[in-house]
Amino acid sequence: MAIADVIQLIQDTTNQITAIAWALFLLTWSIGWTLRGSPIPIARLKRAGNSLVEDSVWAAFWLAIGSTIFNLIIYLVNIVTS
Repeated sequence: MAIADVIQLIQDTTNQITAIAWALFLLTWSIGWTLRGSPIPIARLKRAGNSLVEDSVWAAFWLAIGSTIFNLIIYLVNIVTS
């Protein structure tokens, strides 16, 4: 297996995992806002929704940072190998 094949495999796997993580972020964020804005007078439920929103925003931030760093590493490896 050539080095280019390994790099492509890692890049494809990372892209799939990143897409799944973004989908999970959107799901968590929407559930959090639904719970937070629900007309149900249960304070614990609204706090749980608020916590989900905050956690999903932090997760999106770190996901964006990690994706950027990983893509930079792949870019540098492609430059070095060519």
